[in-house]
Amino acid sequence: MYLVTGATGSLGRRIVRQLREDEQSVRAFVRLSSNFSELEDRGAEIFIGDLKLEKDIVKACRGVKYIISSHGGNDAQAVDYRANIDLIDQAIANNVEHFVFISVLGADRGYQDSATFKAKREVEKYLMASSLNYTILRPSGFANNLIPLAERFKDTGIYFSIGDQQNRSSIVSTDDLAKIAIASTQIEAAKNQVFAVGGPDIIKREDIARIFARLFNREPIVINPPLQLFDGLRIGIGLFNPQLNKSLGTLRTLLAHEFFCTRDEIARLESTFNLKLESLESFLRRYVGH
Repeated sequence: MYLVTGATGSLGRRIVRQLREDEQSVRAFVRLSSNFSELEDRGAEIFIGDLKLEKDIVKACRGVKYIISSHGGNDAQAVDYRANIDLIDQAIANNVEHFVFISVLGADRGYQDSATFKAKREVEKYLMASSLNYTILRPSGFANNLIPLAERFKDTGIYFSIGDQQNRSSIVSTDDLAKIAIASTQIEAAKNQVFAVGGPDIIKREDIARIFARLFNREPIVINPPLQLFDGLRIGIGLFNPQLNKSLGTLRTLLAHEFFCTRDEIARLESTFNLKLESLESFLRRYVGH
């Protein structure tokens, strides 16, 4: 039995879907307010709970063999940090065979403006120091996050991107990431390892507009406000809503820095998991292309 947290998110939903296609038993940890009917229709066991409640985590972990933590949220302290610590503790208590943690590329770089990055790093350290078999995956951006931007571009031709357009990334196919997360529980070479996870291409932000242009055969209208404008707006927001100002720290971290995998890291991924990683353009063509 697999337990998947964040099961109705873009990654978690794909993980549950693939597990059920392989006829694996899976318990999907979901919120009552989420749309989980598809997972139920696929034969997943639905566990309705709240990751902020330890008693729900205790119940969800009973009788599971593998845990894949793919959840995230706006509350870094309670959801990104505390819930994962509780999951790890319960995994130990229940003799779970393998724990897969979805972290973030750059978690180990010490970005102090992002509570989410700090939470992910502390969970990584706690998991590595535990007695569990684990795999930590540090993905670059999820390809599915670009689907709404691609759909807007299809309708308007507009590509909106804040900050330096020369910044590089290696955005990973969310379907590939789901495959890797599942395979991590079975492949010996993935045991007690940390992997940077990205797509096969290192692309600049300006390249995304060109990909959209090829997909929809139209010239892009690029709107590129400077990062300083975002900083100014954030300061203004902070005068009225300090909490929102803090939560924007993760977005600023993502906007201000590069997040890409090296060629060696990609080669290691493809050899360990025996797969050919999908390009961003291929992913988008499947979901929104002509």
